[in-house]
Amino acid sequence: MNIISTADLRKKEIINLCDGVRLGFSSDFEFDKCTAQITGLIIESSSGFLGLGKPDIIVIPWSRIECIGEDTILVNYTSHELQCFCKRRSKKIL
Repeated sequence: MNIISTADLRKKEIINLCDGVRLGFSSDFEFDKCTAQITGLIIESSSGFLGLGKPDIIVIPWSRIECIGEDTILVNYTSHELQCFCKRRSKKIL
């Protein structure tokens, strides 16, 4: 069994397998408070001039993670799924 810390997960770039797009680095995690397990990775990236706009938030469910490698985390999303989930999640958190 390989053990990895949340600090190590934050250093890995997240890449979508469907289109090869770099999504960024995880900035936070979602946990199930009953089981204390990670349920998703949160990617937050700033938009706008010099990154000073509202952050775009994407939550990648743990079930969508295909592989965690040395430098990257590979996830599997179609671009349509990613856009829909990003918008829905952004409104909920912000």
